[in-house]
Amino acid sequence: MSLHETLDASMPGVSPGIYDEADFRAISEIAHADAGIVLPAGKAMLVYSRLAPLVRNSGCATFGAYVMRIREDAAERQKAICALTTNHTFFYREAHHFEHFAQDVRPGFVDRLRSGGKVRLWSAGSSSGEETWSLLMTFLGADKAEGNDIARRDLRLLASDIATHALAKARAATYRAEDLKPVPDALRRNWTQLAGDEATIASEVQQLARFRTLNLLGDWPMKGQFDVIFCRNVMIYFDNPTKERLVARFAEKLVPGGWLYIGHSERVTGPAMEQLSTMGPTIYRKRPA
Repeated sequence: MSLHETLDASMPGVSPGIYDEADFRAISEIAHADAGIVLPAGKAMLVYSRLAPLVRNSGCATFGAYVMRIREDAAERQKAICALTTNHTFFYREAHHFEHFAQDVRPGFVDRLRSGGKVRLWSAGSSSGEETWSLLMTFLGADKAEGNDIARRDLRLLASDIATHALAKARAATYRAEDLKPVPDALRRNWTQLAGDEATIASEVQQLARFRTLNLLGDWPMKGQFDVIFCRNVMIYFDNPTKERLVARFAEKLVPGGWLYIGHSERVTGPAMEQLSTMGPTIYRKRPA
């Protein structure tokens, strides 16, 4: 069944010319060039469903006209890329990462902060904030007095994503209370505030995060390096050359001895292997200089 026939069968009244294989190929090329997103042929209808509202709102009569628009209009292209991104995530996802961080990484950072040093974390591809808040709650810990002391130190987390709507939700820092069930009880009690069926991240946690719109394939304006980078379940949408270039850039942005956490189905390959050692399932550490 061709793409035209699929549209005709599933959407009565839609003319065959509104969205065809050429439109899908063009959008796929733009998504890959601009954001590294790979859209195989099986994603044609997903692209249609996510972009059709933007096509209508733009006033373009066809997808072909919209393709021309996003080639020329950077702001509209950003909207299209945001619509094509997948923002599925949840609190305490891949719990072994947070457990490893709490047991093996956090103690040294706490000592550093108490001695007047700084700690910098990056949630790269932070989506709607669940990873960001899970990591910060883990850092502040189960002892609330200790956590409040840590929160007054030089600790900051950069949360970045290409999708502005996801960042808006992260900044709001309010979720359904049931969404926080995977978080350990002590962390949930210490660092969230319940109001009916909603939970809001405590202000002590919120003030540690900085949110920025960032395309991982573009320029990175951050001047310094990071002690920890979380980039999980983001690279699954990239082809292998793009993954290898990105991980190599992460390695350069880590301080010697810094930590990189990636998604369960992702692996470090390519040039970055010369700088990163495997420390656990999808956990890597940058070798000393």
